[in-house]
Amino acid sequence: MRRYSRIAGTGSYLPPRRLSNADLAAELAAKGVETSDEWIVERTGIRARHFAAPDVGSSDLALQACLRALEAAGLGAQDIDLIVVATSTPDMVFPSTACILQQKLAQTSDAAQGILGAPAFDVQAVCSGFVYALTVADAMIQTGSARRALVVGSEVFSRILDFNDRTTCVLFGDGAGAVVLEASDTPGILASDLHADGRHVGILCVPGNVAGGQILGDPLLKMDGQAVFKLAVGVLESAARATLAKAGKTEADIDWLIPHQANIRIMQGTARKLKMSMDKVMVTVDQHGNTSAASIPLALDAGVRSGRITPGQTLMLEGVGGGFTWGAVLLNL
Repeated sequence: MRRYSRIAGTGSYLPPRRLSNADLAAELAAKGVETSDEWIVERTGIRARHFAAPDVGSSDLALQACLRALEAAGLGAQDIDLIVVATSTPDMVFPSTACILQQKLAQTSDAAQGILGAPAFDVQAVCSGFVYALTVADAMIQTGSARRALVVGSEVFSRILDFNDRTTCVLFGDGAGAVVLEASDTPGILASDLHADGRHVGILCVPGNVAGGQILGDPLLKMDGQAVFKLAVGVLESAARATLAKAGKTEADIDWLIPHQANIRIMQGTARKLKMSMDKVMVTVDQHGNTSAASIPLALDAGVRSGRITPGQTLMLEGVGGGFTWGAVLLNL
């Protein structure tokens, strides 16, 4: 009998500090940078975002999201035998944020010590990271390498923003989302489609690194917004159609489109190309901003907990990010 994987529970976490556009505009004005709520909303659809405290890392946000996903699945950390974390803002150069998260999960109870020894690693595909991570975990479950996995997207993008550049610093926020993915006799994840094109490395990047105890290059985010927009809509449509074809499905079979929450215009453009109403698109970018690898699981959990997304529905998850990377996953909840 073929082995499949299904999502058994979802969870998410946003740091307490919420900044509306007006709040952020006031902080930027103190630095001599001008922006406004109207300017941000018109270009992006973003109205607010959350920023983590200085002593809070990606693993801390991930821990809270994982605990909520485990609770939703009726499981404990001791039931997990694989951890995959998608992040572009790790706690350290190494070890992986997944290993740090594993340690923190093991400390939640005596029984949770059973999670120690399970493989744990990070995936770095920027805003496509969660789709990549979910595909990897699905493959490992299908081959019998794991039975239950925590698949996480967690980011503290506020640490890598240039607050003198109003075209980028207003876009991003911090947060984490997680799912418990477990083995099943019935199909959950139906198909996936992943891609990358390294020719476009320069249009969205943080061109810095650490060497000799110093930061070499520029450690802050750089983006060519127009170039990203032009690429994003096209590749998101192609990935969605390729995934549907692999699963033998059509656009009409999709109950919910859950795209990476980068910009409302990109999301609207993708929906139009797939002939889908925006009523079937999960939108959280207005309240979360762009949380990179965390945006898809955050939106998924928001839909589940609000009752809009329900068991038995068919979901299309898709992301696009620096690299240039993109991909999609079609699944039955």
